[in-house]
Amino acid sequence: MFRDATSMAQAVRDKQVSPLELVLETIEKAERLNPRLNAIVSTRYEEAIEEAKKFQVNNQPFAGVPLFLKDLGQEKKGTPCTYGSRLFKDYICHETSHFVKRLEELGFVILGRTNTPEFGYKMVSDAQLHGPVRHFLDETVNAGGSSGGAAAIVAAGISPMSAASDGGGSIRVPASHNGLIGLKPTRGRVPVGPGSYRGWNGATVQFALTKTVRDTRNLLWHLQTCQLESPFPLPLLQEENLFSLKLNRPLKVGMLLKHPIGGKVSSEVEQVVRQMAKKFEVDGHEVSEIVEDPINGIELQKGFYLISGAETVVMFQKMEKQLQRPMTRFDMELMTWVMYQSGLMVTGADYARVAGDWDRYAEAMMQLHDTYDVLLLPTVANTAPKQDAYSLDADLIEKMEHIHELSHEERQEIVWKMFESSVEDTPFTQRMNITGQTAISLPVGHSQEGMPVGVQLVAAKGREDLLLMIAEQWEQDELWKF
Repeated sequence: MFRDATSMAQAVRDKQVSPLELVLETIEKAERLNPRLNAIVSTRYEEAIEEAKKFQVNNQPFAGVPLFLKDLGQEKKGTPCTYGSRLFKDYICHETSHFVKRLEELGFVILGRTNTPEFGYKMVSDAQLHGPVRHFLDETVNAGGSSGGAAAIVAAGISPMSAASDGGGSIRVPASHNGLIGLKPTRGRVPVGPGSYRGWNGATVQFALTKTVRDTRNLLWHLQTCQLESPFPLPLLQEENLFSLKLNRPLKVGMLLKHPIGGKVSSEVEQVVRQMAKKFEVDGHEVSEIVEDPINGIELQKGFYLISGAETVVMFQKMEKQLQRPMTRFDMELMTWVMYQSGLMVTGADYARVAGDWDRYAEAMMQLHDTYDVLLLPTVANTAPKQDAYSLDADLIEKMEHIHELSHEERQEIVWKMFESSVEDTPFTQRMNITGQTAISLPVGHSQEGMPVGVQLVAAKGREDLLLMIAEQWEQDELWKF
């Protein structure tokens, strides 16, 4: 009945439909479809129904639109949030994050939470606490991570939009896997805090998965902020640029197909990227292939793991204070334990060195944008993985169980081996989290088996307007495959 969340809200404001009707319809679809997807892990349906009954329509841009939060870091006071971990299986949020508070101010009615891997570490959603998220087209395939549950409910039609987050590709990867639009805003664009303002050293950003450019643009416009209390304040986008940007010259597009860590990009993914390069050329833009990547992908990825391990230690130190006991192997999944143990041996000098590398990567990417207005590259190297695609062999598991006995260098090598197979499929997204740039995955392709394939567009910091202008043109040209 409704094309997207924007049209839902317009119908509410026009009194063509009530928030209660929207909430009840969404609950009905969720209860019917979620048993197959396993995408929703907690609900507050009764509270949402009462809120919908009392909803006061005051011209909110998303008035009465039902929304699910991600079960990771999007805290709403009085609701459960497990972070995909048994450590938090009974946790109730004691405050509402600035991000969620703003969503509610925009008119969204919160219905519950979507499935995610433990602490969002993986590009598949398969937390032992909740079980795997199943792809809307094929139950043997995972919906991706870490916003896999969010992607599944949007792709299946339960909701036109779902809150998500991206610390290394966790919006863009499931967007590609599920035929959705996945924007990672510029660092500092969307509300963060309170208390924590630089998740994973600033790599993490909150936003949503959508089906239309209109929803993406409207949400960005109304969510954007300039938080002077945060370490990354960002000038606001101007309305005329975000909604009415016009080009006065052809764009210079840099196509990057080289696998960052030496793996292989599938022929089907490469074909879709090259098709979009031709689309740019047909539209009068200039496309050049970037043969030499200015960033060492292996170095970048190893530094990303080092920072993630150190941040994991900080998280568990807070938990130890709350629980008044040390963390143990049995508190968490094995991969999380490995991240924790690897972080324990990271020194301040290690952290400072990698943070400096991140600044150097940001500089290199901005220099690239001196030549190219936008970069065109795969979102992922392959289509969505089978549920058991990243299973670990017995020898590696044995080493992981005894990681506490190893040296710093040996621990870092275990982390690399642990993620090696999954990062070979998803090596193209992490750098934009590290550099703070904006990037978007768009659903323009599919494999021979009919599985979605997205392409990724990247712009300089603050240039979401450019990405959304291109996305809108492609949408109008009916390039979406799902």
